[in-house]
Amino acid sequence: MRLDEFQWSRNPRGLHVASAFQTPVDFNRYTMPHCGWVKLVAATTDYVDDAITFMQNGITPIVRMYVERPGARPFDSGLQSIMLPFIQAGVKWFEYYNEPNLGIEWPEGFDPDWRNQDGVIRPLMENWLNWADWTLSYGCYPGFISLAESDNPQRAAVLWMDAFLNYIAVNHAERFRRMLNSGVYFATHPYILNHYYQEVVGGGPLSTRPPEAQRGREPGWHFEYPYDPLGQANDPGRTVFGGTAVTPYGDPVGLTAMGRMVNERCAALFGTQAVPVVGTEGGIYPFRDQVYQQDTRYPSYNESSQAEATVAMFDWIATQAPPWFFGVTLWKEDDYYSPGTAPAIGALSATMPILKEVPPLELIGSGIIVSPTPPGPGVIRGQADFHMVMLAPGVDSTWFFDTAQAYWNTFRPMFTTRFELIDLITSDYSIAVTLITPADMLDTLRASLTDRYPNVYLDVIITDDQARVEQLFNDRVRANLRFG
Repeated sequence: MRLDEFQWSRNPRGLHVASAFQTPVDFNRYTMPHCGWVKLVAATTDYVDDAITFMQNGITPIVRMYVERPGARPFDSGLQSIMLPFIQAGVKWFEYYNEPNLGIEWPEGFDPDWRNQDGVIRPLMENWLNWADWTLSYGCYPGFISLAESDNPQRAAVLWMDAFLNYIAVNHAERFRRMLNSGVYFATHPYILNHYYQEVVGGGPLSTRPPEAQRGREPGWHFEYPYDPLGQANDPGRTVFGGTAVTPYGDPVGLTAMGRMVNERCAALFGTQAVPVVGTEGGIYPFRDQVYQQDTRYPSYNESSQAEATVAMFDWIATQAPPWFFGVTLWKEDDYYSPGTAPAIGALSATMPILKEVPPLELIGSGIIVSPTPPGPGVIRGQADFHMVMLAPGVDSTWFFDTAQAYWNTFRPMFTTRFELIDLITSDYSIAVTLITPADMLDTLRASLTDRYPNVYLDVIITDDQARVEQLFNDRVRANLRFG
């Protein structure tokens, strides 16, 4: 399959409905700003007739199958009975599951974590794959799971997506490769904050116009965060994957950042050349009567400059974004029409959209497919980049410093009682862990550490005889050996 064979309006402008229970739709709210996408959230079949009307107006619907707090619920016959009428009406773009890195999408009391392979990653992937195969069998396009684009350690979109794709690469590589070549797209949620700017005329790539001087259809716009010149000047080397000391969990908060992340990962793991991406929620949020500057490295914006930037954003998608990025459905209809109509709607209504020319790229390329990267630190080459002393639960830190004072003074390893700190070591670096534990906890701790972090070198010291342990540490100091 080729990138240009996906069926859609070629107009990147979109708007998300206000809720899963909003029908009939006020179609003028979508035709007036010249939308090419609409995002519908279907808890029932109520939106089927609306979807037909949208398509008659040249607006491509994306339908998310809505379940309150679904967790990893399988796609069952009840949901099939809701989705089938949309398919029969001609809808091709669908989503199932939404931002599972947030607790609100799981049953009450469950706290999702990307490191929970059996309780989170495996069931989500197995059930999504089954739904996607069913969707593809009808000639439709299943959207890969959207994530809240967070950089919080537990919620980090980059770490979640890596966990998803690595699981598939290990367990379903050929199956997923066939699916990617048959119509899978990636749904992202690029709420881009103020991560954009427009250059001063003649001022160069690091100059920034103040909000009142921004003009949507004048040149000089940058929406490529975190790869734009201003961002790189402030934090050289930052990527969506992180790459700098201030971005240990990645930085996905840009218009095309997560789309770039999934395209790079899919190219490495599955040999793809281009996978379509649609921002099914997002944009520059239309705050009313306020000035916002969420990131002080970038200019602030108000509702007037937000209108100019929104026109520019859609034009940039059509003319400068990667060919795989198809558009954004702005979050959301009621925020743009109440109270009163947002200036962005007026600016979009006054300008005709630029249609995106999609090249005939084959979805599957001919590149080398690499093995998936295990979670946590990378392989040790020579000696480990970092050394950590870790105390098992119940081992007193005072006991360690009384017993191993000379060892500590000589080697100065990191010291912790928290296993999750290993997550701070990315696959670019390696680590050795000296685990100090009672004998009766060794098997459990060893298994949990090696299963979760297969590349960590584990150096074990049993605490049962304090005098013997003290001698062991002193012998290491005399021999200048960190490990026994």
